[in-house]
Amino acid sequence: MAFEPRLVVTGHEPDGTSVFLSDTQLDPVTVGAAPGLAFYLLWGTQEEIPTVGSTPQQPTTLPFFAGPGGTRFLLARYEPESSTPEPVGDPAELDAEAAHKLPGLLEVDEPDHPGMHTTDTLDYAICLTGELYLELDNGKEVLLTPGTCVVQQGTRHAWHNRGEEAAVMCFVGIGAKREPRAQ
Repeated sequence: MAFEPRLVVTGHEPDGTSVFLSDTQLDPVTVGAAPGLAFYLLWGTQEEIPTVGSTPQQPTTLPFFAGPGGTRFLLARYEPESSTPEPVGDPAELDAEAAHKLPGLLEVDEPDHPGMHTTDTLDYAICLTGELYLELDNGKEVLLTPGTCVVQQGTRHAWHNRGEEAAVMCFVGIGAKREPRAQ
């Protein structure tokens, strides 16, 4: 069965009656700098307490990572590393494309450690399909299978699909403030 994410959004009529505001298929966002990776940007909120009720809220899906108090809700599809090509093209042009389509995404990556990154977010994640390894900065890994839930607390990490099929993760990221580390 094909993976075709769909987003249903509810709201209210002026009299307070609940309604469906939209029901849409989502197209993936891809960038040449990260072949084999596709994002479905579902929803997000600004860095304030959202309001609900009579006025429908509009999503804030970019920048990619929310600032403190903001949220992001997305799906990420990871193709198997064994079939993922290296980026092709001028690195400056690839970076510019990523900065335009997914601002903030590449800024957290570590050039000397491909895939390793740290974000100022508290992330809730669940593996929906496939298998994915979560690696931490000490080299330890855990295999995620469908139904595995992760609470990521701003740690340095990387995702690896060493399987034979695509893996899909669902993420809710909450923008956070980084506490200085004790020396």
